[in-house]
Amino acid sequence: MNISHLKILMAVVEQGSFSAAALQLGLSQSAVSRAIASLEEELGVSLLARGRFGAYPTHVGERILSHAQTIVQAQIQIEAEANREKNLYGGRVRIASFRSVATHVLPALIAQFCQRFPSVEVSLIEADPNAVEQALREHRVDIGFMPLPRSSDDFETWEILNDEFVVLLPPSGTIAPNPLTWKDLNQYAFILYNYAECTSAVRQHWQQWGQSLKVAYEIKEDSTIVSMVSQGLGAAVLPKLAALPIPEKIQVRSLPVPLNRNIGAAVLTNIWHSPAVFTFLDLLRGIGIFAQHH
Repeated sequence: MNISHLKILMAVVEQGSFSAAALQLGLSQSAVSRAIASLEEELGVSLLARGRFGAYPTHVGERILSHAQTIVQAQIQIEAEANREKNLYGGRVRIASFRSVATHVLPALIAQFCQRFPSVEVSLIEADPNAVEQALREHRVDIGFMPLPRSSDDFETWEILNDEFVVLLPPSGTIAPNPLTWKDLNQYAFILYNYAECTSAVRQHWQQWGQSLKVAYEIKEDSTIVSMVSQGLGAAVLPKLAALPIPEKIQVRSLPVPLNRNIGAAVLTNIWHSPAVFTFLDLLRGIGIFAQHH
């Protein structure tokens, strides 16, 4: 069924004649007549009665006219929703991220985006990187933040920032050397982050430089690690974002050989993403309309 034919039917009834409807719609009278004839032929009923005083709906035409108005109104609403999405007068951006980026990076970016596009709905959930990947695959989120690189080809990724692993030293009456040497570090037992990617990176780094890592504890929560260091229970090596906020009495140093983790944004490849999602990615990369504001 052609919606334009329904609109012509509504115009004829509203104007009371084919000629007046044609004038209102900017069509020829013959085009209006053909549209009504086509609609009546398709439905197999007579929709309009024609007489010397114009055109008016038949009984069945009145009932069909009511449905036609509903259909046309629905089309208007559908087009309005699409235009809101295209023009960022609506839409949504669903984000998943691990804690340190969700805490220290995303709030400012989300605030900047929402200030510019207040009608776009932005949501954020915290999860570990593996859960972020799963949420992306299940289409529960649009953008995921995770350490890079990822082994899967399911994602298109962009590096957003570089996060240095720092040494957190327990409070002491003396100032720790700066820079530290491996010999300095060998004096400490370490509190490790009980998360596979970070722990593996630290252990491999020590191995790569022929060092032995003494481990006192393995702890799941980064904030607990920082608290334990502040109580003198050991030293720690954490990505700087994960360590924040760092109490003043803890001494922070770089490793003798730098170790960093790359943090990126990821989206699923080969699926359609809304204009709102693409615009948020522009904000992350500092391009497009955000080229001067990143």
